[in-house]
Amino acid sequence: MNDLSTRLLQALAPWHDAPAWRVALSGGLDSTVLLHLLAGLAREHALPPLSALHVHHGLQAAADSWPAHCQNLCDALGVPLQVLRVRVEAGASLERAAREARYAALAACLAREEVLLTGQHRDDQAETLLFRLLRGAGVRGLAGMAVQRPLQLGSLVRPLLGCSRIELERYAREAGLEWVEDPSNRDTRLARNYLRHEVVPRLQAHWPQVQANLARAADHLREAQGLLDELAESDLAAAQGPAGLDWLTLPSLALAPLTQLSPARQRNALRHWLAGRTLLPDSAHWAGWEALRDAGADARPLWRLAQGELHRAAGRLWWLSGDWLQAPATPPVWTQPAETLPLPGNGRLHLLGEVPPGALQVRYRQGGEALTLAGRGTRDLKRLLNEAAVPAFLRGHLPLLYRGDQLLAVANLPQLKQAGEGDYRLLWQVPTNDQGLS
Repeated sequence: MNDLSTRLLQALAPWHDAPAWRVALSGGLDSTVLLHLLAGLAREHALPPLSALHVHHGLQAAADSWPAHCQNLCDALGVPLQVLRVRVEAGASLERAAREARYAALAACLAREEVLLTGQHRDDQAETLLFRLLRGAGVRGLAGMAVQRPLQLGSLVRPLLGCSRIELERYAREAGLEWVEDPSNRDTRLARNYLRHEVVPRLQAHWPQVQANLARAADHLREAQGLLDELAESDLAAAQGPAGLDWLTLPSLALAPLTQLSPARQRNALRHWLAGRTLLPDSAHWAGWEALRDAGADARPLWRLAQGELHRAAGRLWWLSGDWLQAPATPPVWTQPAETLPLPGNGRLHLLGEVPPGALQVRYRQGGEALTLAGRGTRDLKRLLNEAAVPAFLRGHLPLLYRGDQLLAVANLPQLKQAGEGDYRLLWQVPTNDQGLS
């Protein structure tokens, strides 16, 4: 067993019990070597079932022959191949759109706990750090590509990050492998290609170990990011107490513990908390956090981010996305109140107990509503919601039960029910918005 095979087997040790290993096979040098190495190891060791996935996006004529090339390679190695054809939507960055379409297609093929293996190597890691450094990335970005990260139901693993391209090319030539060359990789109008073909060779002429040194710097920065994540977890622990409304299952944080931290630790904690929910803002956009944090007590501030909004209400920060960012559609007629009522874009409604007589209807607030309570008489709904500390962003989504023009009850607030209407509870299962990022 050669040195590359030994190192690859060691790198994949944490995933030897995975249900399957699936190689992202482009047909290029890196993925070709990875598949060849794995096929050899599978003949000598008890490894998870091995297969390959090739994504064909049809963006250039040269790519039309690549599926056949990959099929021939897989046939020779005895490895099953699945070809995935995707359509890339035009946008500001075709390169980015193609990458997103490719990973979406690959992720969709993974069953639970399966592993997708990709062929990025040490030189790719060095280019990633340099590229992100020139774009002004922070510590998280400069940590480069992780060896492993979650990918939908499974994991994405890059087992060749410790190997150089020279090592992979030497192995390929000694093994007599053939691979395809993507013509777009020579286009130096693309930023990464410019770095690869114009910048890195000049750096290497003066610093021969530049790729290894940059990759090592990425390792150091990844360790630093790990320490920052531990600090964030510690700082967030004090802010993740109960929100007061147990049924409101939205991500939220108490504001007061965060404001006791230094500004840098505030940003670090929020970056950690937001990382799985939205693309993180650049340095200039953090002024939105300061405006939200420092707004007056009577204000209703929010901070708009790429995939949602951060609201401040009732002494807490609330993360809203998806259906929460728009007014819910008109509820359907509730002809069978004893059965669950799906609310379009707004969860589900249940009525437990004795159903009030008459034709019932579900509505949302329009303003000016009033409710008659036992022992208190008729009160404005707005004042009652203030007393119940219901956040402002929630009020337009809160289901209201009516009979004709008479307001009978407010969902999930049993104290807000029309006097003398029997023993029942109006329970609302709120929509979730914590979908996260892939």
